[in-house]
Amino acid sequence: MSDVLLSADEISIVFGGLRAVSSFSCELKVGELVGLIGPNGAGKTTVFNMLSGVYSPTEGTICFTDSRGKTHNAHAMKPYQLSKAGIARTFQNIRLFGSLTVEDNVLIAMHAQRQITPLDAIFRTPRFYRDEERTRARAQELLALFRIDSKKHELASNLPYGEQRKLEIARALATNPRLLLLDEPAAGMNPQETQELMELIAFIRKQFNLTILLIEHDMKLVMGICERLIVLDYGRTIAAGLPQEIKENPAVIKAYLGEEAMIDA
Repeated sequence: MSDVLLSADEISIVFGGLRAVSSFSCELKVGELVGLIGPNGAGKTTVFNMLSGVYSPTEGTICFTDSRGKTHNAHAMKPYQLSKAGIARTFQNIRLFGSLTVEDNVLIAMHAQRQITPLDAIFRTPRFYRDEERTRARAQELLALFRIDSKKHELASNLPYGEQRKLEIARALATNPRLLLLDEPAAGMNPQETQELMELIAFIRKQFNLTILLIEHDMKLVMGICERLIVLDYGRTIAAGLPQEIKENPAVIKAYLGEEAMIDA
């Protein structure tokens, strides 16, 4: 079996007259932790939206292999279908169900994994109660992993910002993914929270045997945990390689700091 989990081949998307992403290609291998970086407006979140089914590429193909070894044409699938296949994501702007409890946010994500029928739910059969107990125990485990299990009965909107970020990742993990897409997971966090998050991402990658693709502006986090980096600028890939190679790449320095900085250097 190939160790390539996801393959994007020359995907592009056009909004009216704007070509937001042009001929983006990448391969993610099983167990990799890869960073997608670039200046604001480079097209990073648009790439995530195509990989997760929010947008359909105007051109190109995306292939994804699920846990059974079946390869899907992901570019033609809806977000809920990709979630079932094994792709989960978080969002740059937190999208929790703020009026629901912390626990319920995680339980909702596990809906597709429930092992009951509508009749089980209506008549409250023994199978319903067994499945309910199993699901709540799993939710408790995930919340404990992020150290927010003591707040499971609180409304998600009442959590501090950093804990809301953690809850969103816990909810994504509850879908039992193979590929986790993290869109700026450290946004708005202080240095201590960012350091803890970096350690947590490394841990859950190993614990859940995940492949992770993340967007992040915090270069310390990116350089500290990513094995490879892909750099976008104006919707085009301008560099790809090891963190140290990217750090020293003139095209990357120019994209982030401008041509003047290159001349001064």
